[in-house]
Amino acid sequence: MIETHGKEMTSAHYARMGQTECEKIHLATLEILERVGVDVHDENARNLLVRGGAKVDSIRVRIPEFMVTRALLTAPKQLTLYDQTGKVAIRAGGYRSYYGGGSDCLNILDHRTGQRRKPTLNDVRDAARLMDALPEIDFCMSAFLPADVDPRIYDRYQMEVMLNNTTKPIVFVTPDFEGCVAAVEMCEIVAGGAEAFQHRPFATCYINVTSGLTANAEALQKCMYLAEKGLPQLYIPLNAGGVNSPVTTAGCMASMNAGILLGVVLSQLVQEGAAVAVPGWNGGPYNLQTMVGNYVLADEQGVPTSMGRYYDLPVFGLGGSTDSKILDQQCGFEVTLSLMTSLLHGANIVHDAGFMDAGLQGSLQLIALVNDYLGFLRAATAGVKVNSETLALDVIEEMGPTGNYLGHEHTLRHYKEPFYSALADKNPYSVWEKRGATSMEERAARLVDRLLSEHPVRSLPADVQAGIKAIVQREQARLD
Repeated sequence: MIETHGKEMTSAHYARMGQTECEKIHLATLEILERVGVDVHDENARNLLVRGGAKVDSIRVRIPEFMVTRALLTAPKQLTLYDQTGKVAIRAGGYRSYYGGGSDCLNILDHRTGQRRKPTLNDVRDAARLMDALPEIDFCMSAFLPADVDPRIYDRYQMEVMLNNTTKPIVFVTPDFEGCVAAVEMCEIVAGGAEAFQHRPFATCYINVTSGLTANAEALQKCMYLAEKGLPQLYIPLNAGGVNSPVTTAGCMASMNAGILLGVVLSQLVQEGAAVAVPGWNGGPYNLQTMVGNYVLADEQGVPTSMGRYYDLPVFGLGGSTDSKILDQQCGFEVTLSLMTSLLHGANIVHDAGFMDAGLQGSLQLIALVNDYLGFLRAATAGVKVNSETLALDVIEEMGPTGNYLGHEHTLRHYKEPFYSALADKNPYSVWEKRGATSMEERAARLVDRLLSEHPVRSLPADVQAGIKAIVQREQARLD
């Protein structure tokens, strides 16, 4: 976790939009919800919204301001996730940022061969083990869409692998409602029952919603199901400015925000106090030059996160990604800038570390590099302690203008505190050459292999493993 905007100590501060801009977008959103409405493609969701005070015309639902105001009063300001040992791992809220991988890349940039290929379930396993091992990575996602399992229920296989290969919190994605239910069932087996999982949830569902003004049935069903069970959710409508919404950032964000607030309203109608996170990316113009859904675009940076912070709701952000296809200069700057902007704006659960090629490719090497970059960012944005110990006036007086501080006890107390990169080479040329003249890319590949071979992962009890597998087998048998 990295925190900015600290109050007790100076720390990094930045905001893309101020209170005035956010207020204007909020008021525009309320007008869109009441005058235009959102297409809600689930009858149960429509009925629930109508009972709460909305108006419905076929599938079009119009929501009055009082419903939004009421929902924002009861939606929690923090979303808490645990690890599988029962310890708090993520307190998503305020300006606390946690980082993890992404899900379902169709290709992998193999760190051993440098070639792009189709991923397998073993790659999902390696990704989970790597994310479990890296200290700056706070949660796990599946990373890849395995080509060697039934594509209709690939997510069930992913969930089984993640539960068996990491103890960190899991963010899971399912293509259908039944997959969400199956994932929750698996987690309940690991936790020791539904009540135990509800009390200390270590997984949450990333709900993909069609767009700001179109709520698909599967997304709505997941939203209501998770809220009813008292489980946290990430409700994420996304817009493409110039395609399904205005090309201007403000217009794109306002119409996207309508769908976001619909999810907040719906979750609170099901159960007041149900935890829901809102999106921290998109909300800006699409790349109309290429018509590709790029992951790192300048104009949208920080816009939806600013709205999430305006509402004081948990934000599911994006960072550590690139639209490059190789580990080159474009990759380096897009990954670093997306990490930095998500951090400074205050996104809480920041996913997609290691994503490449507009989300079509993933890289274990890049996840390892992101881990290193995050260590740098943690140090670069941390508050500076200024007190008698850190000012060291007595030490300065003792050593004088020509003193050598290397052996002083003050140095020995503090020399381990600065950040030292595990992958960046800071040595003279001669030392770098003697050690093999490797690139950072090569060193990252070696780190991945070392961690995959050495990092221990806690084994689930045999009966728990069997219970999880039985759910996957049940889901497969249902389709066979």
